Amino acid sequence: MPSFRNERRVPHSPAAMFDLVADIERYPAFVPLCEGLTVRQRINSDDGVETLIADMSIGYKSIRETFTTRVTLDRPRLRILVEYVEGPFRFLENRWAFRAADDPQACIVDFYISYEFKSRTLGFVMGAMFDKAFRKFSDAFAARADTLYGAVPVAR
Repeated sequence: MPSFRNERRVPHSPAAMFDLVADIERYPAFVPLCEGLTVRQRINSDDGVETLIADMSIGYKSIRETFTTRVTLDRPRLRILVEYVEGPFRFLENRWAFRAADDPQACIVDFYISYEFKSRTLGFVMGAMFDKAFRKFSDAFAARADTLYGAVPVAR
């Protein structure tokens, strides 16, 4: 089953990065392959966790697919879990974690995704393109954060 993991230090706070990733309705503006995203349902709990049911449309050249996920926004723990509900996948799980770095205005963003298409043909056609897109995800979110919060040089 294909998977990808990336850990990246960014010059923005963990809370700011959580808010950016949690704002899934803005993904079509900057996330590779994302052509549309609609939140069908929002469920708030008393412990600060919000669950969304969302449809995401992705496209590459002449291929278009839409799938449904359950997105758990765990603000108290600064974690986001995306779980597959319906669509062209056999399995899809995406996890984000945001933790403080040595600088209080920076954080470490941990991104993980694992997926498998139902159809071998679709997996063959979309697989290489998905892998390439996932490698660009961290760049897309870091660039979006710089646009929204201002670019700040990162001390290494």
